[in-house]
Amino acid sequence: MNKIINDHRLNSGQHLLLIQGDITEERVDAIVNAANAQLQHGGGVAGAIIRKGGFQIQHESTAWVEEHGPVRHENPAYTSAGDLNCKYVIHAVGPIWGDGDEDRKLQAAVLGCLKLADQLSLTSISLPAISTGIFGFPIKRAANLNFDVILGYFNKTEDTNLMVVRLVLYDQESVDTFHQVWATKFDPS
Repeated sequence: MNKIINDHRLNSGQHLLLIQGDITEERVDAIVNAANAQLQHGGGVAGAIIRKGGFQIQHESTAWVEEHGPVRHENPAYTSAGDLNCKYVIHAVGPIWGDGDEDRKLQAAVLGCLKLADQLSLTSISLPAISTGIFGFPIKRAANLNFDVILGYFNKTEDTNLMVVRLVLYDQESVDTFHQVWATKFDPS
């Protein structure tokens, strides 16, 4: 069962939550998959999504790449959610640490997810810590960038359907780090 660690209502009306748990258990309009550009979902979050949601997601992902080409940081792909408790899976490609311009690429990936959620008229979305697993992006840096992008998006976007953003983290180290950064953004002493 997923557990709420932090909960904050933004001045713009959106609800931002930090969750410890399994993103495949989320009951939202869309979950975000931390994907590779070819949408080959083998391990990590992507593998868990396929195992729980079904191979239909991989089939649709392959078809998406065949039609549109590799997924870019700023333009995530989306598929149905198969057997998951949501409508869509948004497939975001974050940067590989060491490839250069990583901060901008991660910001583009997170922003792309929020924009796509609005294009799809979604009201709720759950995001993992994109690129912090096998792509090696430092978790504290990722936490700061995630919060800054989310806050910036809602400060600048008046016409949005998106009302709930859930950052869903599985491992304790990621939860602890995001919680520490949360305190600097929302509970400054």
